Amino acid sequence: MAAQTFRTLIARNKRNSLLLIAVFMVFFAVVGLLIGNVWGGDWEFGVVVAVGAASVAFLLALLSYYGGSSAILGISRARRIARPDDPQLHNVVEELCIAGGLPLPKIYVIDDTALNAFATGRDPKHASIAITAGLRQKLSRDELQGVIAHELSHVRHFDIRYAMLMAVMVGVLVMLCDVFMRSMIWGGGRSRRRRSNSRGGGGLLVVIALVLSIVAPILARIIQMALSRQREYLADVGSVELTRNPAGLASALAKLESDTEVLEVANRATAPLYIVYPIKKFEARAKSVFSTHPPIQDRIARLRQLGI
Repeated sequence: MAAQTFRTLIARNKRNSLLLIAVFMVFFAVVGLLIGNVWGGDWEFGVVVAVGAASVAFLLALLSYYGGSSAILGISRARRIARPDDPQLHNVVEELCIAGGLPLPKIYVIDDTALNAFATGRDPKHASIAITAGLRQKLSRDELQGVIAHELSHVRHFDIRYAMLMAVMVGVLVMLCDVFMRSMIWGGGRSRRRRSNSRGGGGLLVVIALVLSIVAPILARIIQMALSRQREYLADVGSVELTRNPAGLASALAKLESDTEVLEVANRATAPLYIVYPIKKFEARAKSVFSTHPPIQDRIARLRQLGI
């Protein structure tokens, strides 16, 4: 089989990401329509519920969009550094920004010996990159370029925006299903269900809605994690597009995989942002459908197969 180039992989991963987003949007709408139909007894009310849930998700996404970055950097205890603090790191970031046509992001360091990095920010003009002190000290310049280019690729691809939107929509979907289950258990909307049942087929819709309200949160989480893994693959090949050096990132990932240090500031909320999942006790889930990151060895293998 012919070697894949970074261009073919970028195109494929973008298609996969868009497909996953489309599937989730359809799934979100179907669940909202069914639950609304059972509550209100007609499809018009179902549309109201679906649109209402989407509107709540949009408003919550806006709040996260404008305030999330500062909170993440604060939780991670990241401190901003200026050019005199680390001229070489700034040079690396500047070179890659020129290659990618990006404005220079704010650069932060996390005082921790573990090896890791992440990017945040609502768009390229408001982006920040944070790396650990351990990563800065233990990687060569080529390896550092690979990691920084990976994070800049997340910025170029607006992955933070995708991640926030998906996280909020999954949260709203879970909340909607939970409210529906409670309303059914405690008898809410009983009269509406009787009206629906009187027209025929209402009982089947109730059963379908109940099953979906149980299954939907699980399926939504699986879709969200699949999208996250696709965006990591996309950032890996985006790194190669900027550096033209797949070996740099592959070598860096190998070092990150062998690192046994625990990143103390990482938690379940911020962990998906990092280039490798930082919470060691959950590493056994690396091949699970609920993992936010692909297995590192798989990422390295893909990088080594790339033709420039």
